[in-house]
Amino acid sequence: MARGPKKHLKRLAAPSSWMLDKLSGTYAPRPSPGPHRLRESLPITVFLKNRLKYALSGREVTTITAQRLIKVDGKVRTDTTYPTGFQDVVSIDKSGEHFRILYDVKGRFVIHRITPEEAKYKLLKVKRYSIGRGGVPNIVTHDGRTIRFPDPLIRVNDTVKFDLETGKITDHIKFDTGNLVMITGGRNMGRAGVIVHRERHIGDFDIVHIKDVLDRTFATRITNVFVIGEGSKPWISLPRGKGTKLTIAEERDQRRKAKTAE
Repeated sequence: MARGPKKHLKRLAAPSSWMLDKLSGTYAPRPSPGPHRLRESLPITVFLKNRLKYALSGREVTTITAQRLIKVDGKVRTDTTYPTGFQDVVSIDKSGEHFRILYDVKGRFVIHRITPEEAKYKLLKVKRYSIGRGGVPNIVTHDGRTIRFPDPLIRVNDTVKFDLETGKITDHIKFDTGNLVMITGGRNMGRAGVIVHRERHIGDFDIVHIKDVLDRTFATRITNVFVIGEGSKPWISLPRGKGTKLTIAEERDQRRKAKTAE
């Protein structure tokens, strides 16, 4: 009989989006409870050790974080298993580097290097809208933030531009046909495209139809759709490939072309 929260995570049970190898031990770092769910997060340990290769061991990760060198969304985080997630900005002031956590078209976390100007804000998806105590309106975002007194036009599924320094909303994008989105779950994870149509299903998930740059259409649940730009212009810089999924044959041709160019 289980008593209390689980404290371990077997390596084989770790999310495939972390891209951990099988044979480097029995366990993987279990993310601490935080703003992102376990299977939708990337712990700081994996970020520093497996992605940036700034640490060779868990002890080195602890040494780096204990020096208060790592900031997530502008706040120092010393917990080695703190969960970073989609749209989070990770900054290392000592080296002057800034990264945004995004997905590639194969559903894996990608560490996207960004400019100091872009590191000042992040995009948040509105998950819930409610009227709180004293008649105060507030929204809850995908990373667990509760923001009071938002713009009255903001509704569920819209995206807000959040200033990390002031902690205030500076702008917002409506969830509407013709806007650019990125998929954050399901088979099409990491793909980007423009909303073509929204199917409403009463009592069930709404289905959104999306068209990418290559005019390929696909559909997913509305819960997986994250608006990232007005029209076809994104509000954040996108990783290599710009969220366009290629077939296996197209990927092969691209590799051959790159090899011959060398």
